[in-house]
Amino acid sequence: MGLTPAVAERTREDYPVLRSISTRWEDEDVYGHVNNVVYYSFFDTAVNGFLIDATGTDIRRLDAYGIVAETGCRFLRELRFPGDVQAGLRLERLGSSSVVYEIGLFQGTDPAPAAVGRFVHVYVTGAERRVTPVPDVIRSALGRLQP
Repeated sequence: MGLTPAVAERTREDYPVLRSISTRWEDEDVYGHVNNVVYYSFFDTAVNGFLIDATGTDIRRLDAYGIVAETGCRFLRELRFPGDVQAGLRLERLGSSSVVYEIGLFQGTDPAPAAVGRFVHVYVTGAERRVTPVPDVIRSALGRLQP
């Protein structure tokens, strides 16, 4: 599994949902670009923000919640501060207890992504963290991410 070479050829139009995220002063590093670890924060913010908005539910209060089991990123060009980033979301795979998202990060008017990420949620219950099916409210919302 992982990011295929074709993901670098995606454009904004390949992502059914776009979410805007503002860069912050602290996001840039000494090299004058958004540091690589911030991209992963953008992935988390985009996915969970989408789930909250799309379900109309505080997802932290569901009986099951998604924990990040895997994440990856292909860096294609720099992101910079100041400037908003658009995170494009699409569904790569929906399993019985897991969701694999593909996330494209865009800045400015460039139709090509600056980075493409893979973000995997596995749904678990409570403190014991037993794997459980994706909640119906989440499953329904994910239909909007079908490419």
